[in-house]
Amino acid sequence: MDSQLIHWLDVFAVATLAVSGGLTAARRRLDIFGFAVIGTVTGVGGGTVRDLLLGIKPILWVEDPVYVVVCVGVSAGMFFAAPRVARGERILLWADALGLAMFSVLGTQRALLHGASPLIAVVMGVITATFGGMLRDVLCAQVPLIMRKEIYATAAVIGALGYVGLLRLGLGTDVAALAGFAAALFVRGAAITFGWSLPSHRGIAE
Repeated sequence: MDSQLIHWLDVFAVATLAVSGGLTAARRRLDIFGFAVIGTVTGVGGGTVRDLLLGIKPILWVEDPVYVVVCVGVSAGMFFAAPRVARGERILLWADALGLAMFSVLGTQRALLHGASPLIAVVMGVITATFGGMLRDVLCAQVPLIMRKEIYATAAVIGALGYVGLLRLGLGTDVAALAGFAAALFVRGAAITFGWSLPSHRGIAE
């Protein structure tokens, strides 16, 4: 896949997660600075953790500030647009789902390009896809999506595994990336639409 295309897909994924961060900030009635912080943390948080764990220097958004500019710009836009954009929880969930599906593949791809094994690359893809949203929810004092019983991180795992598995089978990078993205988005979208969830523990007697 062309490096410029990967770059702009990465920027687009950051923007979609920044939208979900902005919508969360609106629900918590934060000021415009709060919007910028939450949107930026949501957009680049997962990629930051990934690069730190892999020892990649400089971290992606430090090397290319366009990621932070996009996050701040989208967040500022959401400060004014959120009342017209938001119609409940579903828009937040779908914006988050799109970013999750894209980052599950893009994060895995970046890890492979920096020499990670297939297993570690899948883990890094999941971290890239989920940690920004987790940091967003923690900062906004709500239970992170990844900790709820609904299917969330599982979708990222499926996207990352699908991408790596298809590469190992000899498929081209573009086909494998598109299939991994589609698989992650389908699973997460089905969870949103049909209420799919993993079984929760019944608990133990105190």
